[in-house]
Amino acid sequence: MSGSGSLPRVLLLDLDDTIIADTASGVEPCWRAACAEPAVKRGLDAEALYQAIRTTADWYWGDPARHRQGRADLRVASASIVEKALRSLDVADPALARRISDDYRDRRDAGLCLFPDSIAAIEALRARGIRLGMITNGATADQRGKIERFKLASYFDHIQIEGEFGLGKPEPEVYWHALAALCAAPDETWMAGDNLEWDVAAPQRLGIGGVWVDVARGGLPAGSDVRPDRIIRTLSELLA
Repeated sequence: MSGSGSLPRVLLLDLDDTIIADTASGVEPCWRAACAEPAVKRGLDAEALYQAIRTTADWYWGDPARHRQGRADLRVASASIVEKALRSLDVADPALARRISDDYRDRRDAGLCLFPDSIAAIEALRARGIRLGMITNGATADQRGKIERFKLASYFDHIQIEGEFGLGKPEPEVYWHALAALCAAPDETWMAGDNLEWDVAAPQRLGIGGVWVDVARGGLPAGSDVRPDRIIRTLSELLA
């Protein structure tokens, strides 16, 4: 890994659950809260509805093609998940599905926040002369909205959003384009993020150092064949 014992010349960073607490802001409580009142009004068991949504969401997001399509419009994806979950409980009501899913997404959006050390770590990295790039999957409006909300744009020499570029991680062209934009070679670059495939394994196949952000602090999943060059829990650990 380039810069062993030091830091690279160029660092590519993921956005969600790396700089911003996204799923860490409470997927389960947001779904449970969104299910509670509608379940009571329709005579459903709120726990059964939540479990049906959870099972359906795991199925939906577990397929790479559906994942790619779904992250292009998260509200449509969430509505589709809830509608399918409701049908599994013998309830056919697209309008109800949309109300539940919109409530969930509103709660998720309201709970977004920066990790406490994100800005300080990014400022310290820049102070050391490291060029920073951001590579994030998702729709342009969603990701640009987060970047603007948390005033992140000025910290980065290059920002690459799937919805704008036309491709997302883990496609090789995504990393090559970022390297070209930053005039960087793979062996002087690291990529850091929470997704073992997108932010570690895929960059490593191109010669880029892969740093895994263990946001859940649970260690590598059992049976994982991905071996990050470094494992950190927060960005500030890069500076240790």
